[in-house]
Amino acid sequence: MLYWLTALSDGSGPFNLFRYITFRAGGAFFTALLIGFIFGRPLINHLRRVQGKGQPIREDGPAGHFVKAGTPTMGGLLIIGGVVAATLLWARWDNAFIWVVLFVTLGYAAIGFVDDYAKVSKQTTAGLSGRVRLLLGFLIAAIAGFWASYYQPDAMANHLAVPFFKSLLLNLGILFIPFAAIVIVGAANAVNLTDGLDGLAIMPVMIAAGTFGIIAYFVGRADFSTYLDVHYVPGSAEIVVFCAALIGAGLGFLWYNAPPAAVFMGDTGSLALGGALGAIAIVVKHELVLAVVGGLFVVEAMSVIIQVLYFKRTGKRIFLMAPIHHHFEKKGWSESQIVIRFWIIALVLALIGLSTLKLR
Repeated sequence: MLYWLTALSDGSGPFNLFRYITFRAGGAFFTALLIGFIFGRPLINHLRRVQGKGQPIREDGPAGHFVKAGTPTMGGLLIIGGVVAATLLWARWDNAFIWVVLFVTLGYAAIGFVDDYAKVSKQTTAGLSGRVRLLLGFLIAAIAGFWASYYQPDAMANHLAVPFFKSLLLNLGILFIPFAAIVIVGAANAVNLTDGLDGLAIMPVMIAAGTFGIIAYFVGRADFSTYLDVHYVPGSAEIVVFCAALIGAGLGFLWYNAPPAAVFMGDTGSLALGGALGAIAIVVKHELVLAVVGGLFVVEAMSVIIQVLYFKRTGKRIFLMAPIHHHFEKKGWSESQIVIRFWIIALVLALIGLSTLKLR
């Protein structure tokens, strides 16, 4: 919205700053961070009053988790509120890709909110039906995939870019829409599975957002994309504003989610943030790179899939408990050890993902 202040500029002066994505990204970051600091404590107090017993704790979970009983959930409202407000304030409203990512973020936040509400109101770990969640998730993701491809260049629409190969584009045709839906749904649920310890999910999400912010800036500028031999996606650089807002909102949330957490993000936050990362990857045509940058989320999700399939086949478990962060808890790792080590892994994977921009 503030971008339109450039109309008051004659090419110089303070209003000209709003033309620059980097300036507006910085504004979005600090706006979202400030929203987190201002509204964090009032929101937590409100959630504690209305939720009573807070988020239900799994009875089969690690014993150390029972001390967290009574901690309110739906803290994702703080993150999503900061992201949406900051993005609408600082991003260009005439950019279709911004609306695609916001659509996915808000859509998945709504699904997560209904799921969290069902858990809290019924005091059960079983919330919204899994089938309903997937159906709604795929519907939102399919619309976003079609929407994004519609505004991408004809040479790239419905195509899949392959990392390390500067000119290789696989034409998926109509199959791109279900592929995009799988990417977004998979990312949303992978982040959701990772969100099991205080601060475990939010930092890797911020790291991934920062990484894709850099990628979006490069692929959205003709000069940088030419130099790096990456596919140019006009308009995608505006996604940097959203990514910056996500990082700012994430830091504001982490202030209250740091161990011991005063609030959990819940499915309201985890589904929305994962969906947003998936949508960003679709927009900037780096869908496969998301599997590298978000490799921690992939491992968490795969640990659950492997555990379930192996147990059904043999009646035995590979991991002491899934997702895999619970396995390490059972092995005797402290919560802080797991969280910090997983953060390090997420950072290393992000750097590997960034290397795909130049290694071609």
